Amino acid sequence: MAKAIHSMIRVVDENLSVIFYKSAFGLDVADRLDFDTFTLVYLRSAEADFELELTINKGRAEPYVLGDGYGHLALCVDDIEAKHRRLVAEGFNPRKIVEFNHEGVLRARFFFVADPDGYQIEVLQRHGRYK
Repeated sequence: MAKAIHSMIRVVDENLSVIFYKSAFGLDVADRLDFDTFTLVYLRSAEADFELELTINKGRAEPYVLGDGYGHLALCVDDIEAKHRRLVAEGFNPRKIVEFNHEGVLRARFFFVADPDGYQIEVLQRHGRYK
C-alpha cells in the first residue's frame, strides 16, 4: 500500500510563503534543506504527517506560470466560518463560502483562497468524507 507523504509547489519568496502557510493554516517548518541552486522547505501541521514541500529555485524573481489546469491543495477545518473570518481579517481575500449539494444531500461547504504565488487552496468544513 502506498502512503501519500507530500505535495510540492514552486514558490518565488520563501519567507512570504512560510508566513502565509503558518498564519493561514498553522503549518510549521518541519525541515529545510539548502542546496547550491535551490532550497526545499517542508511544512506540516501537528494533526497530520502529510507535508507541503516548497521548492525555491535560487535566483528566480519572476512568478511561475501556473497554467490553466485547475489543481489545488485541500485542507479541512472544524469551523469554516471562523477560518473564513480570520483569513478576511488578515487580508488574504478568501472567496465566499459555498455549498456543494448532490441529489439533495450536502456534500461539502468550502471556499478557496490563493497563496502568495497564486496556488489555490480549498478549505473545507469537516463533514462527511472530508475529515
